Amino acid sequence: MNWETLFFFQATALYQLAAFPFAILFHYLCASGNLSINARYTFLLVGGFLLAWAAMGCYALLLLISAFSSLAVIRSAGPQQVHTWAFFVQMTWQTLCHLGLHYKEYYLQEAASNLLLCFRLPIALSALMLMTQKVTSLALDIHENKVRVGLPSEERRSFCWHLLQALPLCTYLLCFPTLLGGPLCSFHRFQAWVRYSKAPFSSGLLWAATQKGLGALTLGLLNNIVRGYISALDNLIDCTHFDCVYVVWSSALSFRLTYYSHWLLDESLFLAAGLGLDLGHHQCPAAADRVVMDTDIWTLETTNTIAGFTRTWNKSTAQWLRRLIFQQSNSHPLLATFAFSAWWHGLRPGQVFGFLCWAVMVEADYRFHRFLGSVAKSRLQRLLYQTVTWCHTQLVVAYIMIAVEMRSVSMLWQLLSSYNSFFPLVSVTVLLLLVKK
Repeated sequence: MNWETLFFFQATALYQLAAFPFAILFHYLCASGNLSINARYTFLLVGGFLLAWAAMGCYALLLLISAFSSLAVIRSAGPQQVHTWAFFVQMTWQTLCHLGLHYKEYYLQEAASNLLLCFRLPIALSALMLMTQKVTSLALDIHENKVRVGLPSEERRSFCWHLLQALPLCTYLLCFPTLLGGPLCSFHRFQAWVRYSKAPFSSGLLWAATQKGLGALTLGLLNNIVRGYISALDNLIDCTHFDCVYVVWSSALSFRLTYYSHWLLDESLFLAAGLGLDLGHHQCPAAADRVVMDTDIWTLETTNTIAGFTRTWNKSTAQWLRRLIFQQSNSHPLLATFAFSAWWHGLRPGQVFGFLCWAVMVEADYRFHRFLGSVAKSRLQRLLYQTVTWCHTQLVVAYIMIAVEMRSVSMLWQLLSSYNSFFPLVSVTVLLLLVKK
């Protein structure tokens, strides 16, 4: 794992840990009834401002500009146009910010000489990507009449009235428990959670948060041990033949452990603030919209299908992409989804290649398992089929993950010219044969 990525995850984890006492305090104050509804929104919003300033410094302005621009669009556009305008404004701003990061990293080469740039600007862009999820999810909810906001015709109301109407929306975009990470929560689920005043302080929820926090710590320690024994990704330049396969697979394992640890910590903060509280469908109908947690390590590490891995990897984001792009596309929805994912992640060469390769692998995986699953009849055949496809899935996923994380074209070329490319080529060959058949 390159040191910039490692430094980014460690810095984000420190700020998430610093937010824990405030999340628990908020949960306790809400349960004790000491905070009014507007006070709860204000607590979360002020906490978001403070966390953004601490973690991002002056780059927090990028996030605030995005939040208030999206808020203006949502409050002014009609339900039929709000999704289109919100998507356009948010993705345009996020793309400009990503281009600014690429300019600083590759042209000015500031990242290597400026430690603050190594994590402050990337943290701001990571939070901006999460902001895009919230904005587009909310805009789709408004478009589908699941959420109603104040209409533009209500202009004669007082300024304070407009401010109070905008407070829940602004808090949803900038609240501190989900500012730097965490599963995507819909606006009406978030609103129901803040407004529900009769829920007691949940020791079970706090215990679940503690378990996830301990899990994150354990995986972080395990990752440190793994990094001590694996070959560095830079060894891809000097490795030969199938030695390169071990280098890529072991580096991808370290990446996966890092992501698992990061997601578990995000979910721990999410639960500590009370966001995972089961409000009950009868007491609060909006709570029927369940929050999907991102981390399902068992499924990710045991699945023998690339499609199954794709649906489970960062699960709430996968469902968001499915709703935003896949279900809205009339032509080639799978390719459109992965192309947008590359755009959303920042359009580095490795990301463009990695996500487009991922789309091809998923399509090949669908066809391959549909064909071979019907051929393997006996118990031994099915065991062999599952073992071979699990190994193939592990190696293809490692190839894609390393490609996406590559920051230089030269390193990407080293990956493409190594023996690791054999496994995606097998999938492409199978796809071509099955399509022809």
